[in-house]
Amino acid sequence: MRFFLDVLLLLPLLLIFTLESLLKLFIPKKRKSVTGEIVLITGAGHGLGRLTAFEFAKLKCKLVLWDINKHGLEETADECKRLGSKAHAFVVDCSDREDIYSSAKKVKAEVGDVSILVNNAGVVYTSDLFATQDPQIEKTFEVNILAHFWTTKAFLPAMMKNNHGHIVTVASAAGHAGIPFLLAYCSSKFAAVGFHKALTEELAALKRTGVKTTCLCPNFINTGFIKNPSTSLGPLLEPEEVVNRLINGILTEQKMIFIPSSINFLTVLERILPERFLAVLKRKINVRFDAVIGYKVNEQ
Repeated sequence: MRFFLDVLLLLPLLLIFTLESLLKLFIPKKRKSVTGEIVLITGAGHGLGRLTAFEFAKLKCKLVLWDINKHGLEETADECKRLGSKAHAFVVDCSDREDIYSSAKKVKAEVGDVSILVNNAGVVYTSDLFATQDPQIEKTFEVNILAHFWTTKAFLPAMMKNNHGHIVTVASAAGHAGIPFLLAYCSSKFAAVGFHKALTEELAALKRTGVKTTCLCPNFINTGFIKNPSTSLGPLLEPEEVVNRLINGILTEQKMIFIPSSINFLTVLERILPERFLAVLKRKINVRFDAVIGYKVNEQ
């Protein structure tokens, strides 16, 4: 009972902070400068990682690029250099903890302390539980979430020492909603969202508020990783649009980025609407893509 009375006493603050948030919607937030920062991007050899590297190169950052694909990685590094940035390419397997740690040591020795870490590398398998092989499930978690722990443990200490830095978690809308035939992927992205939220709170508890955090949660992106995706929420997102939103979110220190923004509204509805209505709503959203189904119903 005492707890609920204490909450009631907070209602004036709720009103004040709500009004403050509404006002901020009409006042553009100043973008911070990242010139000269050392930015490490995992999965930089293609897709969002490559485009993110290009944008940071335009901002005159020093790039550290990680990917398992040597050819794609070198192409990204060459373009970053053409854009006027220093770029250091490292072939790294983000499913391998020891490779991450040894590569992190090389980065510190050869380049310096990373001040912006973009955990972007990811894998996805579109299949039901029975068609998803055990090694595929393990790799999904190794790349999509465990790698975030290893990279952050490697580079966060220097950020905390200086009380300056930024940890970026590339998650997904699938980290907020369960989707059939993406069981391993959704589970790993739920974990990534939880990682971001808990890390944010931990940094605050340790009084390291100069180390910022951002989590990206987009809908389907036109990168080819998922075949023939569609949803009534809107057309496929173009990678350039997502990266522009991500960069703006980092520079304005936005904690959670939903693309489209309607996903944020849906996550709120899921907590308050009746379960049967949610089932109808999900049918209306109509998420579809090509998937391998291993479960077979026995014909009578």
